[in-house]
Amino acid sequence: MSQPVPPPNQPQHPQDGNPYAGQQPAAPTGNPFAGQQPGPYGQPGQPGVQFGGGTPFAPVAPARDNVGLGILAAVVAAVVAGAVYGAIIGATKHDIGYAAVGVGFVVGFASGKVGGRNPALPVLSAVFALIAVYFGQLLGEAMIVAKDYPVTVSELFFDHFGALNEVWKADSNFISYLFFAVAAVAAFSGAKKAAE
Repeated sequence: MSQPVPPPNQPQHPQDGNPYAGQQPAAPTGNPFAGQQPGPYGQPGQPGVQFGGGTPFAPVAPARDNVGLGILAAVVAAVVAGAVYGAIIGATKHDIGYAAVGVGFVVGFASGKVGGRNPALPVLSAVFALIAVYFGQLLGEAMIVAKDYPVTVSELFFDHFGALNEVWKADSNFISYLFFAVAAVAAFSGAKKAAE
């Protein structure tokens, strides 16, 4: 008896019904991903995945531990926030506690956001917040005095600073000094929170 001859279009030895079992692999092209189809996340060649598959990784965030930039940010924030605080006092003729908290928080937040987690930044932020509140109160006092006397705010600051400071001391009370403490605490906590 003779064996049946398979048709010419079918492979001679199909393995488990796989029609491609007898084919030769394509010649290598030097590209390890040649011929791969895009697959689900986690397959080689996909963005955010280590070479050859494996665990996905996130890009490394740049280290934020620059004390110099943190101090610069605190100084700029202190100047701006102190000026705004002084303008509020000058316009309302009252110290406003929420504004002092805002000054402290803005100074601390700017310092921590730019400078990072350096342990010196919250302390320095508290110091700059104290200075900002002091000059803000002086600016407010100068604006109030300038409304009543024929003198400008800049003349009070640069020509009569001692007299302006004496007027500020005379008008200060326990609440004025409490605003200093509140601003320092807000700056310290703001720097810590921003650095997280």
